[in-house]
Amino acid sequence: MNATPDALRAEGIVKRFGPVTALNGVSLHLRPGEILGILGDNGAGKSTLIKILTGFQQQTEGRLYVDGAETLLRSVDHARALGIECVYQDLALANSLSVYHNLFLNREIVHRGPVRLLNNRAMRRRAAELLDAIGVHVTSVDVAVERLSGGQRQAIAVARAVNSNARVLLLDEPLAAMGAREAGLILDLIRRLRDKSGLAIAMIMHNYAQTLDIADRIMLMQRGTVTYESDAAATSVEELMDIVRREYRAMRTG
Repeated sequence: MNATPDALRAEGIVKRFGPVTALNGVSLHLRPGEILGILGDNGAGKSTLIKILTGFQQQTEGRLYVDGAETLLRSVDHARALGIECVYQDLALANSLSVYHNLFLNREIVHRGPVRLLNNRAMRRRAAELLDAIGVHVTSVDVAVERLSGGQRQAIAVARAVNSNARVLLLDEPLAAMGAREAGLILDLIRRLRDKSGLAIAMIMHNYAQTLDIADRIMLMQRGTVTYESDAAATSVEELMDIVRREYRAMRTG
């Protein structure tokens, strides 16, 4: 029996910007129903990798596979059409619009007929159903996003990605600038999405403890390469910090 192919796989990804090599032979695989934590300091190449996986940039060398088929992602729209969505740190929400309008931004439901008017009733109903299904709680889907907390806005941005029928969800620092309570709520949401929908999820993170708490696997990036990979249960914060310290010392003495 054939094994289920990876939802997303990268092999030997190299990205050069003129004389600068931002990624040097990076490989990863992401299975359906799995959370991968991508760790690394600033400048490690994490953001460049995410931009390639979402079609924002194209690799200089290397191959990408979506559901086992080799694919050259030509654009962000092409990646989205294949079910790859990304939630960046800025969230890209329209803060003055309501929750339900944000959930259907650029995918609005309209009435049929010669005049294409927004079907706000249908969008309200479906927005409430979606948020209820994934366990996101807001006072009303009519409230403006700018009135929500940071954690609630992050949850709405994730819900919008899910509403696009995403099968691969990439999250760029989803817990940035959050307190412990709100971070916990977002981690719970990500777990539910993995468990209920079978989403393949990759998260760029800085906090080792939070990453090990939620991820099934982790990979550590340093200076454009993957220097360590492991099942999350088989490593520790101390081991990861030791790896980073050794690399730092090697850089100073080299």
